[in-house]
Amino acid sequence: MERKIRKAAVLGSGVMGAGIAAHLANVGIPTYLLDIVPRELTADESTKGLTLSDSVVKNRIAQAGRDRLLKEKPAPLYDKKNIDLITVGNFEDHLSCLSEVDWIIEVVVENIEVKKSVFAMVEAHRKPGTIVSSNTSGVSINEMAEGRSDDFRKHFLGTHFFNPPRYLKLLELIPGLDTDPQVISFMKHFGEHVLGKGMVVCKDTPNFIANRIGTYGLQVSIHEMVRLGLGVDEVDALTGPVIGRPKSATFRTLDVVGLDTYVHVAGNVRNKSTDEQERSVFEVPEFVLQMVEKRWIGQKAGQGFFKQVKTEKGKEILALSVDTLEYRPSVRPKFPSLETAKTAKTLPEKLRALAYGKDKGSEFVWSVFKKVLLYSAEKAHEIADDIVSVDQAMKWGFGWEMGPFETWDAIGLEKSVARMREENEKIPALVEELLASGKTSFYQQEQGKRSVFSIGGTYKDVEESKENINLAALKEQGKLIKKNAGAALIDLGDGVACLEFTSPHNALGMDVLHMASQAAEEVQKNFAGLVIGNQGKNFCVGMNLAMALMEAQDENWLELDMLVTNFHKTARALRYMHRPVVAAPFGMTLGGGVEVAYLADRVQVSAETYLGLVEVGVGLLPGGGGTKEMLFRAMENVPEGGSVPVDSFPFVAKAFEAIAMAKVSTSGQEAINLGYLRPTDRISVNADHLLYDAKQLVLTMDKEGYTPPAPRKIRVIGETGYANLRQNIYAMKKSGYISEHDELIASKVAYVMSGGNVPAGTEVTESYILELEKQAFLELIKTPKSQQRMQHMLTKNKPLRN
Repeated sequence: MERKIRKAAVLGSGVMGAGIAAHLANVGIPTYLLDIVPRELTADESTKGLTLSDSVVKNRIAQAGRDRLLKEKPAPLYDKKNIDLITVGNFEDHLSCLSEVDWIIEVVVENIEVKKSVFAMVEAHRKPGTIVSSNTSGVSINEMAEGRSDDFRKHFLGTHFFNPPRYLKLLELIPGLDTDPQVISFMKHFGEHVLGKGMVVCKDTPNFIANRIGTYGLQVSIHEMVRLGLGVDEVDALTGPVIGRPKSATFRTLDVVGLDTYVHVAGNVRNKSTDEQERSVFEVPEFVLQMVEKRWIGQKAGQGFFKQVKTEKGKEILALSVDTLEYRPSVRPKFPSLETAKTAKTLPEKLRALAYGKDKGSEFVWSVFKKVLLYSAEKAHEIADDIVSVDQAMKWGFGWEMGPFETWDAIGLEKSVARMREENEKIPALVEELLASGKTSFYQQEQGKRSVFSIGGTYKDVEESKENINLAALKEQGKLIKKNAGAALIDLGDGVACLEFTSPHNALGMDVLHMASQAAEEVQKNFAGLVIGNQGKNFCVGMNLAMALMEAQDENWLELDMLVTNFHKTARALRYMHRPVVAAPFGMTLGGGVEVAYLADRVQVSAETYLGLVEVGVGLLPGGGGTKEMLFRAMENVPEGGSVPVDSFPFVAKAFEAIAMAKVSTSGQEAINLGYLRPTDRISVNADHLLYDAKQLVLTMDKEGYTPPAPRKIRVIGETGYANLRQNIYAMKKSGYISEHDELIASKVAYVMSGGNVPAGTEVTESYILELEKQAFLELIKTPKSQQRMQHMLTKNKPLRN
């Protein structure tokens, strides 16, 4: 019988436990969230006359964890309605529920004895064959399983989620000595395909892979900072995006994680290591211990290495001086190597600029790189089966763009090792073996195929799931059909092509529109269908705002008219060709990015998509068909039939509000809820599978006998509806909620969505609404205040209220 996880139970409702339960609910799995019974009443419970035996009291801890999910930011839930899939309970009354579930996840305190006692309770209630796992970040899996039955140990493993569980991709699997390999195989598939995670199998060693390497890197960074006399703000400037790491860099990351948690994780390795040198590195500095004692443990305490304060000038971020434990204003470091790195075009160039510079900043970066790379190579086969797992764990768990071995290749293996030898460093056997074989990199790339160095001196292909389509690799394999400066057309195989944007930030300009028109012609002749997708940081952030502003400032109204007209023409070419088109948005999908998705028959959206028509923020309205499409989609939702016609105004008003308030979804599911996407559009939980899922949808539509849609007509709310919308806009203006220019923009949106100066109930075509939309767009872009908003967005990267 095929194994499935239909229902789960999470034991422990703290931040991680509740977050894991939320993500299970996100993917549709009903979940019990259980916790201990409180030992005493709260003041409020006493006032209400409750006792410790009342269920509301006994479930209080788990209920608080569940309730917190609706308030946390970033949101743990794709949709707040998913909370209904989480049922709370307690360890005294509800352990019998464990017999109903297929997966039990323990997320209690990191104490081996407490965990063992929980698993003893679990074993008394679980049915044979149920998977049991621990979300431990470092406690030994084999120690936890001691004393349990054969069936329990066979189905027991570590499943280490990273916080927050919805957003961080890594899920480490840690088999025990007795774990059935089929259980590991199932959980790898389940984690990747259902939970959307990046799956890495670890060995049962302290802190497993990501925390082992990551914590070592944090420790080394602290030691090198102290040695070189740098500040925490200087270190963060050197260890953030410039080296392919998150914006939180080193010390802001520690503030987010919490210094108490960090000290515990570092202690895991220090206490279990038999290597004195390793133990010394994991020794937490005295000033960190003092910070923990003072409860300066980071974001959750309001202060850590950084503290935000209010001043006469507004909010200011202060940085902690680790010498005095006093806060001071943050400084912007000025290292020549850092400035050089910032101007470099590629990440490898940035890394080399910093690693091989001649100032204190580059000395810090080189020292940290050197120590982390040597440690990773020394420990790789102790903690993982291969170096790919180490690289993936660091990318998925800590947000690194390159793992340690990819970083080593980027800075030059031979050059860096030569320098390490000059500095009397011991080179690990893995590296010596690679260099002795005559090779100069851990990874090799040939014709889009990637291989990795393995013990024994051979290179093995890096295994890729068939669902992981790599556009860069396809181009290397000769699958590029055509390209220009802003876009490319690529053969995905099986008769499906992909229109990829390659412009800066995937912004829309004439080159992208030109390639889209060519794609329509090419696909019509030679392919079964088209996917619109890419693998940039974001799907598309909208039109090329700088280009549009330049044309407006030069009063090239004809050029702007042509730009909008060409977008509409391209939309028609794709929309009505005799081949299915599927858009695959992800990440930031704003303004014109949404309108690109509207060119398609269907949308395969990533679960993590932040989608919205935000043009009002730059003084405009959606002019590439977005306003029209929102109107038509709103009318699709108006129920038909019945003796009394349904008033369509509330449906149009909801769509108008989404545009006028520039609402942006917090997930793919919310994009559907807001009316930007249809309920029939699909969601990919694993972003790496997005293009594959979109391709499969194209093939399905083609197999079912695709026919293009017919041009649509709707009955508009007309002058009466426009007057009602205007009344609401006027009320907002009078209350001071919006400015006079906001009122103008909102009125233009309302005019288009009402259908212009026609009686209510007038039947109109798409082309009619598109013409209204274009005219409104051109009228707004001509106004000085809209141009000021555009300029402000380009220079300050935030909207202007004028």
